[in-house]
Amino acid sequence: MKHIALYRAWRPQSFGDMVGQQHIIQTLQNAIREQRVSHAYLFSGPRGTGKTTTAKVLAKAVNCERGPAPEPCNECESCRRITAGAVMDVQEIDAASNRGVEEIRDLREKVKYAPTEVRQKVYIIDEVHMLTTEAFNALLKTLEEPPPHVMFILATTEPHKLPATIISRCQRFDFRRVSLEEQTQRLAQIAQEEGMEAENEALQYIARLSDGGMRDALSILDQIASFTGGHVSYEQVLSMTGGIASEQFGRLAGAIQKGDAGHVLQIVEGFMQEGKSADKCMENLLYYFRDLLMIQMIPNVTQLTDRVLHPEEYKEIAASFSRQQLFHMIETLNHYQSEMKYSSQPQTLFEVALLKLCGIPQGAAAGYEQQQAQQPSAAPADSAEVNQLKRQVAALEKKLEKLIQSGSAPSSGTSSGAAARSSQPAPRMSSAAKIPANLDQFLAGKNSPEFVEVQRQWGQVLQGVKDEKVTVHAWFMDGDPVSVLEDAVLVAFKNNIHRETTEKPANKQVIEGVLHDKLGKPYHLVTMMQRDWAAAIEGAGTQQKEELQLEHEHEGKDPDEKPWIDEALQMFGEDLVIIKD
Repeated sequence: MKHIALYRAWRPQSFGDMVGQQHIIQTLQNAIREQRVSHAYLFSGPRGTGKTTTAKVLAKAVNCERGPAPEPCNECESCRRITAGAVMDVQEIDAASNRGVEEIRDLREKVKYAPTEVRQKVYIIDEVHMLTTEAFNALLKTLEEPPPHVMFILATTEPHKLPATIISRCQRFDFRRVSLEEQTQRLAQIAQEEGMEAENEALQYIARLSDGGMRDALSILDQIASFTGGHVSYEQVLSMTGGIASEQFGRLAGAIQKGDAGHVLQIVEGFMQEGKSADKCMENLLYYFRDLLMIQMIPNVTQLTDRVLHPEEYKEIAASFSRQQLFHMIETLNHYQSEMKYSSQPQTLFEVALLKLCGIPQGAAAGYEQQQAQQPSAAPADSAEVNQLKRQVAALEKKLEKLIQSGSAPSSGTSSGAAARSSQPAPRMSSAAKIPANLDQFLAGKNSPEFVEVQRQWGQVLQGVKDEKVTVHAWFMDGDPVSVLEDAVLVAFKNNIHRETTEKPANKQVIEGVLHDKLGKPYHLVTMMQRDWAAAIEGAGTQQKEELQLEHEHEGKDPDEKPWIDEALQMFGEDLVIIKD
């Protein structure tokens, strides 16, 4: 087989070989034909869409011995040497490796001299967005007043990172992703000429995986053909790329739709036994449910699905879910996919995500949406009873808090911050186990000089944790210091998974070691959730207000006092009451 390194073998050598960028090619050919070639071009677009390839073909076209011509001949000495990269006047510069101002200043010195081997000097600067600000400033002067014998071609995948002064001095061409049909046709042509046996479904799947990049598609095809001896089947593509067949996801979706958690876990275990990775399964499942949503919402969706090759076969599965269910499922999977990046047990998170999907209300779209529509109408009938229950709960919580304050009940079992002061539901603590026993002392020290000093040095603490262990730093960054009590630092977290991972003995030991090193004395790490800390602060503020009111009652009432204000505050809460003179 001679198909090894397909991209090098099939890299376009002329404009006619380019795939998917006809609008750009035609514009460049017309400019060459009319001798109106610009001194600077900016080629931007996704990776693998032909930016640097087009730049090299353009360099050959303007320097062809039989031209300048709309198409390079690829036969003359100039064309062959430019193709081989042996012409000093045509240089490809990697801006990621040569991003400093000194390299660009050296380039400015060289462009002054006339070309020695070809008609025009061409500098192709790849990944130009990687240049430093100083380097861009140095390049700007050359782009403003370039010598007539020089052409610059800047290529980038991130044009938004380029200064506007650079972009305004170039002719900009935006390369688009190659369409699925064009990629499939090109892959079929290459497979036929290379003597490969390739199934059309396999080529379609490769084209979908490449995300519009022809270079990626050729690399995948090359890899699979090399491994299989020239026979490329759909099953082999799935196996080699870690993909999962739509039929398998169809069985998984059916189990989720029925709420069959046991069957779901069996399917996941089967994936793992086949050597699939949890993160890859999660990615493919996201695509699958996205495809079901497309099938359900848009008729004739053949070209808009990413992992389902025959959408018409999956209309029944798509119809078994409501749109709200599919939206909820995609949001849930996306959330857990983000969490998996930092987890040491990605399979567990994948299983938890699927079990959560099993708990989403099941049934056909009409029934589910009808149920959702009927739900609000039932509320008015029960609103009086609900409000009465809320008032009773608020009264009970107030009594409980007074008992705690008087010492009649243990303070460690319930946090005073959980008590509500109005008829509306108040913020709740997560659980007693997650609340520090001496929370009231931490509340008293939240503005202490010791805490202010710790807060001032917290940036050094985070950097120290990062230097010790970057994975611990990724979890620990979710928390913020909120108080200091003697030899303990209280850190409040937004996310419970981050808090629990930080609390693991090995991770906690790393953090406490850094606290000792950076703060000059040993500190213990104490954690809680930010919502619980906020609720505790709110509870402490209300408690202080009640104490002042009691003192006021003992001292005698103010003749200007208005008792209905206190009643309004008690009924509706401080957030909803505005007092005006």
